[in-house]
Amino acid sequence: MALGDFDNSPANAFTVTIDGIEVPRVIEVSGLKTEVDKIELKQQTKDGKYVVRQLIGRPKAGELTVTRGLTDSKTVSDWLKTVMEGDVAGARKTAAVALLDYKGETLKTYNFVNCWVKSVELNSLKAGATEQATEKFVICYDESTIS
Repeated sequence: MALGDFDNSPANAFTVTIDGIEVPRVIEVSGLKTEVDKIELKQQTKDGKYVVRQLIGRPKAGELTVTRGLTDSKTVSDWLKTVMEGDVAGARKTAAVALLDYKGETLKTYNFVNCWVKSVELNSLKAGATEQATEKFVICYDESTIS
């Protein structure tokens, strides 16, 4: 569904899925980036002038970071354990981040292929703290598309 002429997508409406299963309690996603390498072609022209051209290179792999409220779920830490044990086939997954409009309908989806979790980190634990405990994990991917 298209947004109105003066409306923008809210940054607080999104879902994260891994192998088609929605990740619960996600509070932040960062690193949504799709890019290609840049190739610099440096050459001399016939009249001796130095010229630099920029050429389109290959698509780059990347990573994104997901932060969610801590629960008793061990899905992400078990995924990291699979990676650390060297089970490449078992560690590779697909992931997607869908941006939603005000009605909850998908505006755009970032799709990631051959994903694996690189790290899992808890926020600081402090006596007397009033914030929630969170789990932050970094996902590496080989390819990304936007649909």
